[in-house]
Amino acid sequence: MHIAHSHVLLDACCILNFCASGHFLPILKSIPVQVAVTQVVQERELKTLQRLKNEENQGGIDFEAAIESSLLTVVDFESEGEAESFVNYVTVLGDDGESATGAIAVHRGWAIATDDKAAISFFQQTAPYLQILSSLEIIKHWSEQANIDSSLLCNVLKAVRVKGRYLPGRNHPLRNWWDNALSHAE
Repeated sequence: MHIAHSHVLLDACCILNFCASGHFLPILKSIPVQVAVTQVVQERELKTLQRLKNEENQGGIDFEAAIESSLLTVVDFESEGEAESFVNYVTVLGDDGESATGAIAVHRGWAIATDDKAAISFFQQTAPYLQILSSLEIIKHWSEQANIDSSLLCNVLKAVRVKGRYLPGRNHPLRNWWDNALSHAE
């Protein structure tokens, strides 16, 4: 996985998927550039993760640990242009997280990671130079970097599917990889 930018901004859906995997910190560590999250996403997701019970609450702990250790940097709007783009994007996308992530990435020339189809389509049209990664691209990269065996990978993807409530679309470029990895334990 090549990231052509100095930073990648994670959207809420990716954070939830990585937390659901049970391997949040190792996945973040495998990303070859600085990983960041907007303050908007941090505030919303931290609340979501803290509400989760039992085993799933480890995601909230890992999320906070990633921030405390600077593995995950929290960024906020630094210019009027970023704030203005945020407002404009919310009007179109109807979601604060994707809008904040996109606004900051567009203005700073950073990559984004999101699985939101509307946001992907919008940013491909309005900012075609913006590199957009998916949860699956990053999980696949981590699994290859860490040499994860097929059984563990299957369990990770099942956790993402169940706890993260994520299923890649039929046309997702890594759908076959997802299906093959899940079939190893079935």
